[in-house]
Amino acid sequence: MSGAVAIWHDIAAEGLAEFYAWHGEEHMPERVSIPGFTCGRRFIARNADLQFFNLYETQSPEVVRSPDYKARLDSPTPRTLSAVRHFRHVARSLCRVVAMHDGAERGSAQGGLVATLRYDIDEAQEATDLAIFQDAVMPALAASPGIAAIRLLAADRAASGYVNAEQRARGAANAVPPVLLVVESWADEAAFGALLEARLSPDALARHGLGGVAVLGLYAHQLTVLAQTGALRAEDQRFGSGR
Repeated sequence: MSGAVAIWHDIAAEGLAEFYAWHGEEHMPERVSIPGFTCGRRFIARNADLQFFNLYETQSPEVVRSPDYKARLDSPTPRTLSAVRHFRHVARSLCRVVAMHDGAERGSAQGGLVATLRYDIDEAQEATDLAIFQDAVMPALAASPGIAAIRLLAADRAASGYVNAEQRARGAANAVPPVLLVVESWADEAAFGALLEARLSPDALARHGLGGVAVLGLYAHQLTVLAQTGALRAEDQRFGSGR
């Protein structure tokens, strides 16, 4: 994974059943069938401002700017046009992977709990703050128990801001978080939450000299779809909003 599409959103209550059916049966399999996409995962909020977090992994950052991906965005299916009417408060970033850590020499792993830190900073300050995340924040997290993986992502601001047909169907602009930290854990939820408060709270970030606007959320895994088979990796579970 060296590229990613990261999406957060709410779903209107009256559209939740339609969203679940469309997202699992059509949308995620369609997305991971695009050349260069390797995996799609959906998470639901346990303690977060937005109800869902979706992460699509790609072989390179160029994939998220590719004509194949853009063609899908600009030619939504009828089910997509119907389902996206229920989306609210969408934040979406097309990203490159700046740095990654896979659980302390245990090889590649995924956690059932995922924390996302959406971090907003001026473009002129972005490189400096990315270096702080990479050199100070990530090592402290990686040394903590129960960490499966950490990814530091930076958005392609221009590509993320492209207004496609799906967005026009929603009739609302997307937020574009420029920096994203994704932390995966296999730990107990309370223990992971305490770690996040200790390492990623506003006060903790400020101690490292990070002054951007940060929004931290905790999510639980719902569904994984892999590109090579299009098969469901986990049952599409109805945990409730967890909010």
